[in-house]
Amino acid sequence: MKTVVIVIFTAALFCLSGCQGKEQTVNKSNSDEKKEPNFVTVQHILVGFKGSIPGKPITRTKAEAQERAEEILAKAKAGEDFDALVKEYTDDSHPGIYKLANHGMPANPQEKVYARGGMVPAFGDVGFKLDVGEIGLAAYDLTTSPYGWHLIKRID
Repeated sequence: MKTVVIVIFTAALFCLSGCQGKEQTVNKSNSDEKKEPNFVTVQHILVGFKGSIPGKPITRTKAEAQERAEEILAKAKAGEDFDALVKEYTDDSHPGIYKLANHGMPANPQEKVYARGGMVPAFGDVGFKLDVGEIGLAAYDLTTSPYGWHLIKRID
């Protein structure tokens, strides 16, 4: 009986803490957070799957696309030429370079500076977190990256 009471008490405290079975993250102080830049220039490789990119006759499955994206990411992180990887693998167009204006900064499509909010959310969420030369992956997600997997390298 004593064990049951302890388990119930522990569970109640856990639920009252607001965790509800999910991992909690500790908020960093403003001095610990990396400030996102106002503008970034990125190059990307898009890896789609059947039906993910309108007008593209892609036949690979979602699982094949994920495997392909992970293989390309490994090549890129091993130091292979990113531009050559874009030419070989992207389901978008080469060179796949975009200059993005962060939230609150002016976009200028005539000068090919695009608003972060005009892209799929994962594209900016990854691109603005990268340091120059760093490569990241925006995984497929129906809401934040609906076209497939974006391998993103920050070039400026």
